[in-house]
Amino acid sequence: MLRAAAEIASLEGLDSVTIGRLADRLGMSKAGVIGQFRSKEKLQLETVELVLDDFRTRVWQPVRHLGAGLPRLSAVCAAWVRYAADPGYPGGCLLTQVTYDYDGRTGPVHDRIAEGRSRWRDTLGHDVDTAVAAGDLPAGTDTPQVVYGLESLAAGITPARLFHGDTRTEEWALRGMHAVLGLPLTD
Repeated sequence: MLRAAAEIASLEGLDSVTIGRLADRLGMSKAGVIGQFRSKEKLQLETVELVLDDFRTRVWQPVRHLGAGLPRLSAVCAAWVRYAADPGYPGGCLLTQVTYDYDGRTGPVHDRIAEGRSRWRDTLGHDVDTAVAAGDLPAGTDTPQVVYGLESLAAGITPARLFHGDTRTEEWALRGMHAVLGLPLTD
């Protein structure tokens, strides 16, 4: 049920995920859907949880065992780019979309998205700081700028792919991330 809600949101935005719309999509009664979620906001919050869980499963889980710092940052970049290029939703990276949809709003949905993204930014920042402390990144590296650069590159994949038909977005984003981290560029 939540997967269907996420698919609707990826194509039309999280605001389009309603009890009635989901019931229609699933061929269910509104009462059947409302019994599970109670409100549109609860449905949206659970959809956001699904998206955050998908992201963690596909980006963080495969690399979390690696040593903090540059080894994990490099692996995170590769996993993140793969996820952003093919997140499993027809409208592209839903995490990026809901962020743009809710960044200027207030309320529980905004707060949950902000919390999930802040946790991710903190994780990235910790690995950048660890890489600096280990001498893998230069002293004086601007951690917030590095995190911003990595996020910006990942966020650019979906529009480049869907709007412009760019077929090399994974390659470009990963090369850009390596440049942000000062890693050698690979072909």
